[in-house]
Amino acid sequence: MTTTGSSGGNHRFFRGEKMFEFEMHQARSAELIRRAERERQAREAVRLAHAARDEAAARTAESESHTHRPRRHRSPRVA
Repeated sequence: MTTTGSSGGNHRFFRGEKMFEFEMHQARSAELIRRAERERQAREAVRLAHAARDEAAARTAESESHTHRPRRHRSPRVA
């Protein structure tokens, strides 16, 4: 007796293969989500570092601009 189509044994094989593919897809998706989160955190850290640096520079410039030292007037350079 010959049968056409898939037999029960093959069906289980393909079903197991599909489950493996689905699990691989889920693992890959989770890894991509984790990577995106790490990259977002890295960008945020860089942004905060730049903001802190800019703020510190502004504070330094502000405090130096109000010093009471007299300016030194230099004579022109001799040729």
